Amino acid sequence: MSHENSITDIQPFLLEEAQQFRLAFKAAEHIIVVAGAGLSAASATPDAFAANPSLVWQFYHYRRTKALMAQPNAAHRTLAKLSIPLYLKKVAPNAKSSHLITQNVDGLSTAALQSLSDTTMPKTSILEMHGRLFDVQWDRSASLCAALATADESIQNYQEAGTKEITISLSMLPRCAKCGALARPGVVWFGEKPHHLDEINSLVFKADMVLVIGTSSTVRPASTFAYRVRRRGGKVAIFNLEPSGEDERADFVFTGGCEMVLPALFPELT
Repeated sequence: MSHENSITDIQPFLLEEAQQFRLAFKAAEHIIVVAGAGLSAASATPDAFAANPSLVWQFYHYRRTKALMAQPNAAHRTLAKLSIPLYLKKVAPNAKSSHLITQNVDGLSTAALQSLSDTTMPKTSILEMHGRLFDVQWDRSASLCAALATADESIQNYQEAGTKEITISLSMLPRCAKCGALARPGVVWFGEKPHHLDEINSLVFKADMVLVIGTSSTVRPASTFAYRVRRRGGKVAIFNLEPSGEDERADFVFTGGCEMVLPALFPELT
């Protein structure tokens, strides 16, 4: 069977490293993938929302608009297949578990997984530790609600929100239909506790292989995951556009666009 990508597509000086990575991945039993935030990094604070909820909502509606225009790329699809045992066994026959932990809030990883599998196919859930752009959170409690798939109609007119300041009255911003509390975007801001942290810590404790993808590893607690896996004897692979300060602590380092490198490393999944 021919593949669109192959391991030989890796730059020649990285070919031996790619082969060694493949052997380590094949032997792994508990795999975690930590996907970096990039432009989806937490960009606000609770204090900023309290000071100007109108501007914060406009900014996040702008991000929602951009996210709705985006499509999962080859890297999203490759990682999604690692969440499906049927595909995972092709590249990691000894694997007992594989989980994607993402700091991204754009929903593209989830979209990729949903596009690849039907409702009857076994798969592991994606842990979105920084929340999702399309959820909302009530200001007076910590519970999340997906009732609003997009911003209120009063906000949808401002396609360039975030580039100019437009004042929207509090009465026009999204609110809870039952209690009337002011809603905020359902994402984790600086200083707030990430979602699924207990489950993530359990997965990190068991992991013997971690792929760190598209992150500078500077935001805690995600920045500690690779160190904790390696401290227990696990393998660490870093994928980034540019070299990072964490590279010297990794077992494998791949520099370049993840949408090119990941499919080349796993041609069976393309």
